[in-house]
Amino acid sequence: MRIKSQWFKADREKSTQEIAGALAFTIWRIADNALKNTRKANFEIAIGPQYFLFLTEFLVFLIQVADRIAHRQLSAEDRFAFTSTLANRVAETLAENQSRLMGNSIAEHKQYFIDKLNQRAGEYADFDYGIDGPEFAFTRYLAFCMREVMDEKDVEWVIDQMMSIEAPEAVEMVEGTMRNLYESEPRPTRTRKVTSGD
Repeated sequence: MRIKSQWFKADREKSTQEIAGALAFTIWRIADNALKNTRKANFEIAIGPQYFLFLTEFLVFLIQVADRIAHRQLSAEDRFAFTSTLANRVAETLAENQSRLMGNSIAEHKQYFIDKLNQRAGEYADFDYGIDGPEFAFTRYLAFCMREVMDEKDVEWVIDQMMSIEAPEAVEMVEGTMRNLYESEPRPTRTRKVTSGD
């Protein structure tokens, strides 16, 4: 999956909220891609509640990853602003999609996601995330949460799918995206090749 993770104009320093907003869009795409990959791997994820439960767990995982990266490079105050903005933007996107496809209010779906995020944040807090990324138990916890989402025949297999494929790729993309979004140096100008008619 290709993602754009650099600013079009790098002429000024971006606020914590702007960076969180940009990352929220990318995180949504990463989670959606993980869902598509998992379905292509012959896991049954039905359109409806199961579909959104999968997205919820994966988005919660990605927000935890982003928050741990923010912890490495931001002050406590900026980290709180970053993670709060990120969580709210992601929750809004999920809730809008969920409301459109399943009914109920956007506010109701958003509150469910925020409650789940707060619950999981306390659980993920038991696991380390170092300079080299998440420890084994951090990623395994995502797989454990996904067991609750999947049909019985897929419960055991989803652990390997999450830990070997989806989680490592997703972590790498979030790490790279945040690194690029926090870069203040302008991108080099690309030159376009012009074909002459002579």
